[in-house]
Amino acid sequence: MTRQPHGLPPRSCARVAPWGERGSASIQMVILMPAMFAVMFLGMQAALIYHARTLAIASAQEGARAAGAENGTARAGISTARDYLTDTASDALTSTVVTGERTATTATVTVRGVALSVLPGWRPAISQSSSVTVERITR
Repeated sequence: MTRQPHGLPPRSCARVAPWGERGSASIQMVILMPAMFAVMFLGMQAALIYHARTLAIASAQEGARAAGAENGTARAGISTARDYLTDTASDALTSTVVTGERTATTATVTVRGVALSVLPGWRPAISQSSSVTVERITR
């Protein structure tokens, strides 16, 4: 191998792309980038829905516990669930509706709302419910 005057090997050993492959990287990016963005946005949307469901079930559980307490009422359960949503889910779960019911044996609170969406035009509905046994003191 002959050395050039400055001591570096000649450039002829560098790989040169064949004439037919010119621009193939651009075509690959045009095809792959939308797929990569779709995977990224779907992953983000799944995380937002999971987070909204988690907040809704936690709120429903808090409300059901309050409604199922010995001196609890359905109104107390609904109020507790709304307070929990106000404290934790201000942006993750919107358009929330909280309903509750207390019978002689069970207390149930249901939380419905809409999760945030990164996909235009789609509003994923969330509905979570929790039931507990009503506390009773027996003697």
